Amino acid sequence: MTHAPEILAEIAFATEVIHWRGPSPYYFAAIPDAHVGEIRHAARSASYGWGVVPVQASIGDIEFRTSLFPRDGGYLLPLKDAVRKAAGIAQGDTVAVIMRIRALG
Repeated sequence: MTHAPEILAEIAFATEVIHWRGPSPYYFAAIPDAHVGEIRHAARSASYGWGVVPVQASIGDIEFRTSLFPRDGGYLLPLKDAVRKAAGIAQGDTVAVIMRIRALG
């Protein structure tokens, strides 16, 4: 019998959707600074390298898996086009996110 990896952190927050126009344009939900320490602590048991942290997140009824990107001392939650379209999310919207970080396993 396989068990789900331990949940190291469950974080709920609301934040604005931003569009990063770098070499590979993408939409993100910036993680509020108040949660960065908790993420860093959980990342010790969850990160698979390069500072990225795998997470399971939900916005409304849409659940998805992705990896947080470290950026300027904080983290960004990537929002794939499929997630944004399914949830009706656009740049500048405020989204309510529930995010779980699990131990690698």
